[in-house]
Amino acid sequence: MDRAELAVFLRTRREGLRPADVGLPAGARRRAAGLRREEVAALAAMSTDYYTRLEQQRGPQPSEQMLAALARALRLTDDERDYLFHLAGRNAPSPIVAATHVAPALMRVLDRLSDTPALILSNLGEVLVQNRLAEALYGDRSRYTGLARSEIYRWFTDPDERLVYPEHDRDRQSRAMVANLRVVHGSMGPRSRAGELVRALTRESPEFARLWEEHQVAKRFEDHKVLVHPQLGEIEVDCQVLFTEDQSQALLVLTAPPRSEAFEKIQLLGVLGTEQFSS
Repeated sequence: MDRAELAVFLRTRREGLRPADVGLPAGARRRAAGLRREEVAALAAMSTDYYTRLEQQRGPQPSEQMLAALARALRLTDDERDYLFHLAGRNAPSPIVAATHVAPALMRVLDRLSDTPALILSNLGEVLVQNRLAEALYGDRSRYTGLARSEIYRWFTDPDERLVYPEHDRDRQSRAMVANLRVVHGSMGPRSRAGELVRALTRESPEFARLWEEHQVAKRFEDHKVLVHPQLGEIEVDCQVLFTEDQSQALLVLTAPPRSEAFEKIQLLGVLGTEQFSS
């Protein structure tokens, strides 16, 4: 671990960002350029003291998870992320860490979406990051670990996962998820994380096994859908999707026409927050 170079790298990247670059208000006049240490720490979901010690060359060696969080908070490119791992004395990011590193271009768009639900997904349906309204609508989808990080896995193994969709739409959603997974499985191959997901679901879900044998192939999101919120009930939303060039990640934005009932419900999400999910 090169503590001196790591400290310099973190500081220069922090000073090179502005609040607007990460979706934060500018606030009062700043004495120094860039983000504050506490802002980077909050974006990376770590304590300010921990981050400060890294910049002061006295922190412990960060874990892969901490480094991945810092790379996302500092909006690092793939090359910069790999360099960060090298300075911290870690090997190049594992395939799982590398695959879940959020594309900076998508993060820049997400940072500017504060008035409507938006989230970034991997091609396996893993929520990589979500804004405040998306968390209020879906709950914290980034908290899962292992195979359960994939919404496809949870859909076929956890009945509660289906409550966000009306009952009449759940069969369509099942078929869409399997068809999307077949596209990813075809491109990544049977020895990939997609292959691991298929094997696990084939063992654990007769419904998935049956649909997988139908060999349906499709990679798209519904343009219009109805979601069910625990307190607000059904919310009709339009879906817009922006993919990275390699199709490995997608920014999903949910909107409703101004002055519509759904629009009013989305505004209420900001008031209700995630309190209903904590119980």
